[in-house]
Amino acid sequence: MATNHKLILGNCMTMEELPDRSVHLMVTSPPYFNAPFDYKGLFKDYGQYLGVLRNFAQETFRVLQDGRIAVLNIDDMLIDGEKFPIVADATKIFQEAGFRYRDRIVWKKPDGYLRISRRSGVILQNPYPMYFYPDNLLESIIIFQKGKFDYRSISKEVRAKSKVDTKEIQTNKWYMTLWEMNNVMPGSPLEKDIAAFPEELPYRAIKLFSYKDETVLDPFAGSGTTMKKARELGRNSVGFEIKKSLAPIVKKKMGFGEQATLLQNNDKLEIIIRKSGKYGPIR
Repeated sequence: MATNHKLILGNCMTMEELPDRSVHLMVTSPPYFNAPFDYKGLFKDYGQYLGVLRNFAQETFRVLQDGRIAVLNIDDMLIDGEKFPIVADATKIFQEAGFRYRDRIVWKKPDGYLRISRRSGVILQNPYPMYFYPDNLLESIIIFQKGKFDYRSISKEVRAKSKVDTKEIQTNKWYMTLWEMNNVMPGSPLEKDIAAFPEELPYRAIKLFSYKDETVLDPFAGSGTTMKKARELGRNSVGFEIKKSLAPIVKKKMGFGEQATLLQNNDKLEIIIRKSGKYGPIR
């Protein structure tokens, strides 16, 4: 069955294009809060950042079907010597929006991801108590649920074609709250100036929390990683992105470019731009 995909070039603070209860899974990674190497100065202060999380959490709750899952890749951020408790605050925000807190998974990056930095090197230069500042190899994957899921609402046929490979679960230890996954390497051609998460993250989330032919949402689409994996796994997708320049990147990453693709040729991608509350197709 062909899949349909929609990239909306507009702010996800209002997802006016989506009706209530119209998507089955949300997977996203919001921009880091003023990260020095990625988004320095993007938000005027921490309160504005939390306001963004609050708005998109409320909209996600509105557009998700009852019983369904929201997967949020996020982590605390160190800015100019101050550590911001983003995971704790985001958890509270999603709970206030109506979600139930379901689980937290820790994403561990490879040990070689970090070299000793100025932060962690302080204790080596000053090997005394109170000089310890560790570098971070971890990020959080927080899982929320909108009410309770009715397992009987899924037909036997859909369950059968959406079955998860238990060997894959066991081999890659999906059953643990620690997921070891490689990060996207700097300089990746489709990830320039984008702090993208690895394809393995949405791949696991989509297989574990959605069924074939359902719709996956990414409110911060970026280069389209979630949308790509949704297509490959036989799901529809919707992505929101404020940077219009990323539209051709998403199109290429998803396999809708001029070159032939191994995916179904009758899959469709629609790119639309929002204009003052209205939107029309990009030509």
